[in-house]
Parts: sequence; structure tokens; C-alpha cells
Amino acid sequence: MNMQTIKASVMKFVKDEDGLTIVEYAVAGGLITALVVGLFTALGTEVQTKMQALCTGLKGSAC
Repeated sequence: MNMQTIKASVMKFVKDEDGLTIVEYAVAGGLITALVVGLFTALGTEVQTKMQALCTGLKGSAC
């Protein structure tokens, strides 16, 4: 292999954008997953607070 062939191969690899779509989807999926986890965590905390208030209001020993 001569230097021109190596340079052409490297330039072709640099300009190739097919792999970028996979990376973009992976990043978007990770961000969506983090958002969903954060929302469910906040929702779970809110539900726990409401249930504790309900148990306190009823003064039940089952809580």
C-alpha cells in the first residue's frame, strides 16, 4: 500500500456518516431512559408522600 491509498482510505472513513445514525439513536435512547427514570422516581416519591399522609390521616396501624 502506498501513501495515497492509505490517505484515501482514511478520508473515506472520516467522511462516512453511516455510523453516526446509530450513535445518535443510542444517545437519544439514553437521554429518554434517564428522563423516564427521573420522572418515575419523582412520581414514586410523590405517591409515597400521599400514601403516608393518608395513613396518618386515618391513624391506622397497618401503615
